[in-house]
Amino acid sequence: MVDRAPREPVHRRRRTTVSGGGTNAVANVNGGKVHGDGGKAQASPANAKTDVFSKHASNGKLEKKTQDPSFTAQGHPRERSRVRDVSDRLSCHVMQESLLSSASGYSNYRGILNWCVVMLVLSNARLFLENLIKYGILVDPIQVVSLFLKDPYSWPAACLMIVSNVFVIATFYTERRLAVGKISESTGLMLHGLNLTAILVFPVVMVLCVTSLTPVGGVLSLGIYTILFMKMYSYKDTNRWCREIRLAKVKRLTRSNSCPSVTRLSGKTHVSYPGNLTYRDIYYFVFIPTLCYELNFPRSPRIRKRFLLRRLFEMLFFMQLLVGLIQQWMVPTVQNSMKPFQEMDFSRMVERLLKLAVPNHLIWLIFFYWFFHSSMNFVAELMQFGDREFYRDWWNSETVTYFWSNWNIPVHKWCLRHFYKPMLRKGVNKFMAQTAVFLASAFFHEYLVSIPLRMFRLWAFSGMMAQVPLAWFVGRFLNGNYGNAAVWMSLIIGQPVAVLMYVHDYYVIHYGTSE
Repeated sequence: MVDRAPREPVHRRRRTTVSGGGTNAVANVNGGKVHGDGGKAQASPANAKTDVFSKHASNGKLEKKTQDPSFTAQGHPRERSRVRDVSDRLSCHVMQESLLSSASGYSNYRGILNWCVVMLVLSNARLFLENLIKYGILVDPIQVVSLFLKDPYSWPAACLMIVSNVFVIATFYTERRLAVGKISESTGLMLHGLNLTAILVFPVVMVLCVTSLTPVGGVLSLGIYTILFMKMYSYKDTNRWCREIRLAKVKRLTRSNSCPSVTRLSGKTHVSYPGNLTYRDIYYFVFIPTLCYELNFPRSPRIRKRFLLRRLFEMLFFMQLLVGLIQQWMVPTVQNSMKPFQEMDFSRMVERLLKLAVPNHLIWLIFFYWFFHSSMNFVAELMQFGDREFYRDWWNSETVTYFWSNWNIPVHKWCLRHFYKPMLRKGVNKFMAQTAVFLASAFFHEYLVSIPLRMFRLWAFSGMMAQVPLAWFVGRFLNGNYGNAAVWMSLIIGQPVAVLMYVHDYYVIHYGTSE
């Protein structure tokens, strides 16, 4: 029927459509343009559907499509928006949970976290301002330096680092004799045992005999020798394992399985036992920030000077900040806590404990960042030591064991490698092995506190052993956010209790009464 119709009426029909607005409507809907010469709607390049509508216009089907209600409601943008508007007015409820409900699946509480941080900052600012009004400015940067200038012989780092070379060389030569078979394994074990015992006993004798050594100097002295003890123990164990492998007729020892990136990072060949028994190797191990020895450490390709300077600035800044906070905030609070403890005024004791908890925890957090991030990264960058995992996300700990496994990675790796796994290989069950690890940690905590203070009260030992039942309770009855809150509570409250116990006993012993 379309074929028989003449061409001219078709043109007249299209002109009529244009004059009536039909072609304009089609052009507006499909992006076409209407020209004055003849009124033909030309298709826009952006829309290919115009040709289809032109065909409908030529055979009279356009009007029929436009008059269809379903086509108008679905095709015209105004009609679609009008339908949506009516639908919104008719229904405004859907099945959903409240955001604070766990079933909602909502997890973006960033604003609440920021609110907590702001409230914490304002609370600490009020306490610090109250401290300044009450006591004035107590910060004295020269005081710490003057302690060393008055008595240079009490410098623990300089003197003990010199003497520690004796124990390092003794360990080194014992391993050299064992490597060539000049002494037996039993003799080497005995020599290592004597040397390791001397590492722990020598600083104790020095601290107890040198009365001019301050408690802070004593803690630094014992800390240095405790690190040296753990390093030499790892050095001894690793070389013994190498000898066992050599006796099993393994000709070449490589570390490609445990550290596949060493060759790519350093570009050097791997060292095999006993080629590692050199002065350069053992002293490199002594100075790098790790407690676990291996023959081929991962090495960074170069020293990043800007990174090194940033860490150095952080070390100096946070060190002075720590000293200032202790002088200004901790010392007056601790001194004012002695009288309630002497009179056993329970309410005042709790008040003093909570007041001390805030500055103590803040100082501990700053110390963590200063030591585990700034200082250890500075030394690692300087020595081109590649493994920078000194800590993990302990702040997300939902169990006590997770916290102790992730806040101090060098110690955790040492305990796992040289203490926990050897016990498991000997048939000890996991719970007893974990308890033994906590027992060893409790011993070293008490060792580092009681001996410098020259008194033995076992508060640190008891606090560490209390972590065992606490870990069981939190792991059994608490999980998720509740477990994380329990870990934070143990950190915030537990440390001030131990601090007050030791300070109170120290004042009573040395001054006869607590003020």
